[in-house]
Amino acid sequence: MPLILPVKDKTPVIGNDCFIAENATIVGDVIIGNQCSVWFNTVVRGDVNSIRIGDQTNIQDGVVVHCTYQKAATVIGHHVSVGHNAIVHGCTLHNYILVGMGAIIMDHAVVEDFCIIAAGAVVLENTKCESGFIYAGTPARKIKAVSDAQMQQLKQLPLNYILYSGWFTDL
Repeated sequence: MPLILPVKDKTPVIGNDCFIAENATIVGDVIIGNQCSVWFNTVVRGDVNSIRIGDQTNIQDGVVVHCTYQKAATVIGHHVSVGHNAIVHGCTLHNYILVGMGAIIMDHAVVEDFCIIAAGAVVLENTKCESGFIYAGTPARKIKAVSDAQMQQLKQLPLNYILYSGWFTDL
């Protein structure tokens, strides 16, 4: 059973048709939309500020979603895929975004629609990632435009995770 706990007077709210892995942890001021998935060993920690996650978003294995006390909430939009072992901290991710495995996105960064943050990239504080581009490196820099094929992948990947999560919820 996942660990879902209130912190002070805030209890996580989880939308309809979501898959929350048995060993995921979700605490505090967290609202998760519909048809989302929070995978194994993931921590969504809304203890010091709020976390909002839109519809059809998947937070994959080992991800940490957190924020900064009284300074930086975390907002993750619709149709976002956050890859394994990424850290999403006090930032805003718009819609149709892929955060690659092991990437780090820091406080007050804003990632606009249809962006890819490459595996292992570090998006520094206050960085704005412009819509329709791939960002990679440490610190992350704009590398090139998202191709048409990658644009389709950004649309398809969240749907894939709805399918995968169904393998667990139908048991």
